Amino acid sequence: MTGRESPGPGAPGPEPMPFADLAETHSAVVYFAGDLAYKLKKPIRTGFLDFSTVALRAAACRRETDLNRRFAPDVYLGVAEVRGPDGQVSDHLVVMRRMPPETRLATLIGAGRGVDEPVRQVARILAAQHAAAPRDARISEQGGRDATWQRWSDNLEQTRELAGGILDGASVDEVERLTRRFLDGRDPLFAARVGAGRIVDGHGDLQAGDIFCLPDGPRVLDCLEFDDLLRWVDGLDDAAFLAMDLDRLGAADLAERFIGWYGEYSGDHAPASLRHHFVAYRAFVRAKVSCLRAGQGDPSAAAEARELTEITLRHLRAGAVTLVLAGGLPGTGKSTLAGALADRLGWTVLSSDRVRKELAGIAPETSARAGYGTGLYTPEWTERTYAELRDRAARLLGLGESVILDATWSSAAQREAAATLADQVSADLVGLACTAPPEITARRMADRTGGASDADAAIAAELAATADPWPQATAIDTGADGIDAALAAALDVVRPHGPGHVWHPARPYMLPD
Repeated sequence: MTGRESPGPGAPGPEPMPFADLAETHSAVVYFAGDLAYKLKKPIRTGFLDFSTVALRAAACRRETDLNRRFAPDVYLGVAEVRGPDGQVSDHLVVMRRMPPETRLATLIGAGRGVDEPVRQVARILAAQHAAAPRDARISEQGGRDATWQRWSDNLEQTRELAGGILDGASVDEVERLTRRFLDGRDPLFAARVGAGRIVDGHGDLQAGDIFCLPDGPRVLDCLEFDDLLRWVDGLDDAAFLAMDLDRLGAADLAERFIGWYGEYSGDHAPASLRHHFVAYRAFVRAKVSCLRAGQGDPSAAAEARELTEITLRHLRAGAVTLVLAGGLPGTGKSTLAGALADRLGWTVLSSDRVRKELAGIAPETSARAGYGTGLYTPEWTERTYAELRDRAARLLGLGESVILDATWSSAAQREAAATLADQVSADLVGLACTAPPEITARRMADRTGGASDADAAIAAELAATADPWPQATAIDTGADGIDAALAAALDVVRPHGPGHVWHPARPYMLPD
């Protein structure tokens, strides 16, 4: 295909391209001549790349060509030598087929064009390349929790060096705090990712500006070639770069669909927290690059760096692993609220009523009604039930899954044990104490049929008389204003910065055997 053929789906009609033109990035200059493009590396050395000599630039050109042919073999044509008047080689160029600029994915999104189909095809291309990518111990090592933190740490250090007068230091500090908190409790998650072979030699720099939507399918250009370690990443991390870029371009819904498509094609049903974490990392990498460009005199780069830092923080907050204690006396609507929160946020609910009966070997709908403190409701059964709730929650939280524990939580000792668990796995802890007027709770209990709860008005009265105060919890009224108002109030507590755009996993994240 030449640069003068028709553009991709949804694009405007073809426009003649100027015979000669150029474009510049922070590390290269691209010269356009007719249907070809020639990429010249800048002779620079930074904290993350080194093009300071002719030999290094030659090696980088060859490496870029070889790696990019994995994604667009008909675009990367080879490497050309630049010779001076004396016939000596003075530099090297990557020679590429020129892409029609009006088919650039970022341009199509900016013009409001429909791009779902090419973005879906990119997800398939990426998943296929990841499936075929080599795997070995060196590559897998880069997907571990420690290696992930090292990349964050390097970027934080480099950004602080570049960001004077550009980024607010407090924002960078918050990025570091939230990142550390997520990673500190997620050893099981990252170990599972490595064990499942999710660490690949990927693209490393998947931006909407480097994807061209042609009639016969998208072309994915410009992978990261200067540092293998930055390209040896979790496949979801690789996909998250484009999700971040789509989000930055105002297409958050498309970003979620892209991540979902990638999950389907790759068979990767990661927890939403990890999706958010990797998107945040990619946004912060771009924020660092924008700080570099600002230092090189780009007038728009400083504002872009601040915007990308806000995207970083938004996704770190949305991806914070959280343990919610949804408590309250019988009939106060705690189970209904827990279910509504789970539906809204894509989190897991564990119910004491169901776990108690599961431990006893009976179906949740089977009645086990007994007097207060007897039958399945003795202190020993209750302790066993809450211990099982904590054990299951600990496993899920370690795997990056936020959990809502639906129980009365009338015991201060049980709440303290839950708080200890949250601290051990570096999860945020939120207490929600559901309330409702007595006439409403009485009606709810009287109207119950076939549910897991065995409590009645007499049990509720006994619990109310013995319940410990819960000053740390936020009271949520589930009464006259209904579940929508209660859910809104709970979301304000659970996600004080706003729940943002919720990225659900493709299917419930299952505990391993």
